[in-house]
Amino acid sequence: MELGDIRKQIDETDDQLIELFCRRMDLAAEVAAAKAGTGKAVLDKGREREILARIRDAAGDKGRYATSLYNTLFALSRSYQAKLLGRPSRVADEIAAALANQRAVFPQEGTIACQGVEGGYSQMAADRMFPHGNLVYFESFEAVFAAVESGLCQFGVLPIENSTNGSVRPVYDLMLQHRAHIVRSERLFVNHSLLVKPGTALEDICEIRSHEQALGQCSRFIGGLHGRVDVVKSTNTAEAVKEVAESDAPGLAAIGSSRSGELYGLVPLDVPIQNSENNYTRFICITREPAIYPGANRISLILTCRHEPGSLYQVMGKFAALGINLLKLESYPIVGHDFEFMFFFDLEASVLEEGVVEMLGDLECETENLVFLGNYAEM
Repeated sequence: MELGDIRKQIDETDDQLIELFCRRMDLAAEVAAAKAGTGKAVLDKGREREILARIRDAAGDKGRYATSLYNTLFALSRSYQAKLLGRPSRVADEIAAALANQRAVFPQEGTIACQGVEGGYSQMAADRMFPHGNLVYFESFEAVFAAVESGLCQFGVLPIENSTNGSVRPVYDLMLQHRAHIVRSERLFVNHSLLVKPGTALEDICEIRSHEQALGQCSRFIGGLHGRVDVVKSTNTAEAVKEVAESDAPGLAAIGSSRSGELYGLVPLDVPIQNSENNYTRFICITREPAIYPGANRISLILTCRHEPGSLYQVMGKFAALGINLLKLESYPIVGHDFEFMFFFDLEASVLEEGVVEMLGDLECETENLVFLGNYAEM
């Protein structure tokens, strides 16, 4: 058979398939009507398993392909039923509240919570976001969240991810625990220096202090010292610089910005210490109430898939169906669950785009837990 003849038969088969697909979706609508007012869930896992077993037997050696097709059909059917039933959606309500708080421009001032002390990278990021902001420093990330959640501060600025050392996991944990929403992010170029008191040489150093993220970003240099120095974790890079400056102990060094060294009286040694010179940290700005500002083109989510084959694939398929570019996907073990994971997603999308809010509502129905962190612009 010639290729043209084969394609003609494929077209004819597709015509039959689309007719049958529309008929199946009409029947899904009838199922929704039958469930209306009964309180029955959209998802009927037993019924889906029953259909899949029959389909696999009927499809023979093409069973695994048929299973993939029908899992997609089930997802579409559930989505359609949920829409027709008008089931409440928490994420849709959050997005509606954020849209109600739309602002014409991102503010240039406010009371800003930062972790650490003056001279840290969080302060630099906050200054870029809020040129006329009033910065308030806190000892921990959790204290920043608490200050925003309580209303003590209007905004909080926190590191969320580094280009060479990965995500700042404690911040993601706190996003799950606290009522906070991302309204902006900023990429900050990070250029670490090895800072010491004047007169201290590299061979004199017996202890290096910094935040664990900075230590990770300079791990090759530290490893090259052949274990002759102690490594001490501090709560913040600038805090480490301040500790070294205020200590009387000899041989101390800190990893931090040259700006923090100038602030606290330390000098940089002329030695490259970063694993990569292309080193950036993403900082997020959080607020208590959801809001959307102009240019919002990034959506951040945390979700937990059902612990079954194909569940993550179905999530990814929803993004692909809308042509949404996936900027980040990272798995994170769920504490207390053996080999079960939650996932961090960053999507290149806006809730103003057609189909996005509906898609997020579908995800809420079909995953065990979905947290909408915000729709915002990254600078």
